[in-house]
Amino acid sequence: MKAVILHDRIPPDANFDHQDVLYQSEAIANLLVELGYDPVEISISLNLKKLIEALKAINPSIVFNLVESIEGQGRLIHLIPSILDYLKLPYTGSKTEPLFLTSNKILAKKLLIKAGILTSPALSLGGIKYNEKLNVSGLYIIKSVWEHASQGIDEHSVIAVEDKHQLIEALQSKEDQLGGECIAEQYSEGREFNLSLLASPKGPEVLPPGEIIFEDYPQEKIKIVCYRAKWVEGSFEYLHTPRTFEFSSLQDHALLRRLKKIAKKCWNLFELHGYARVDFRVDKCNNPFVLEVNANPCISPDSGFIAAAAKAGLSMKQVVERIIGDAFQTAFPGLRYKILPKIKKQCSSFLCV
Repeated sequence: MKAVILHDRIPPDANFDHQDVLYQSEAIANLLVELGYDPVEISISLNLKKLIEALKAINPSIVFNLVESIEGQGRLIHLIPSILDYLKLPYTGSKTEPLFLTSNKILAKKLLIKAGILTSPALSLGGIKYNEKLNVSGLYIIKSVWEHASQGIDEHSVIAVEDKHQLIEALQSKEDQLGGECIAEQYSEGREFNLSLLASPKGPEVLPPGEIIFEDYPQEKIKIVCYRAKWVEGSFEYLHTPRTFEFSSLQDHALLRRLKKIAKKCWNLFELHGYARVDFRVDKCNNPFVLEVNANPCISPDSGFIAAAAKAGLSMKQVVERIIGDAFQTAFPGLRYKILPKIKKQCSSFLCV
């Protein structure tokens, strides 16, 4: 039984976050073998015709979709599930529309606000230019509209502005660094939480919430999970942002119940599948704001998602099995997923298309 693992083509000079997908893919390939599949890795490019031909030739039973961008462009992420839908192949994770909507921070925020879910207010370049009466004085963090994994975000991403002209200039100056269109999101001091969700036969299970601790940060240092905090081992930010799953106060437990409820609401709002992660900022008044809904979070062995799963008593193999089971049930409603007999094969091939 063939299983295809799709991921971005990784150039030799790729950033740390792009390189991580190879580690992720290798771990999943090994687990697929344990689950009875003969995995084939495909590294994709913009040659989508070649990808379609390769998938038709292999005709896999399941496709494990790890694509986070195409040729470094996160805005193209939805093309892969669209192709898989066209080929009528079962695949893991969320469908075309949820991936598109959650990847575009402007659209995602509009939907969250419409659903009554608190999210950090954000402004686009166009929204600022065409609103003459807009008051924008305050602190903002400049982010890419499309890119994730904290790409291009550092302490200089948080700026103080007095008027919209300063904010427009800041957005325009960051476009090259952030890979295109940007947004200015209101910044506030607070706590940072990640809530991972995993499909189950009874619906999405919210795994134990994790909090990122800004440990020993100087008072003047901006407390954000920047690119270095996520990816640059040995940096101050990486070493001083540990994750904790331990909470003791009654106030924390009440907050976590709220976060879990909101995370499930986000799952249902965007019609997510397989697995996801919702990131929160909780301000000093204990108000939880959704920062991002990630429809295809990293599930490398050392990721926060797998750490949360382990806290819930789930191995990575069980996580992968659940994700695959959800993919089959999505493609074939009413089908009961069953583990295939084990086979003793390693990943049979690696294709670049």
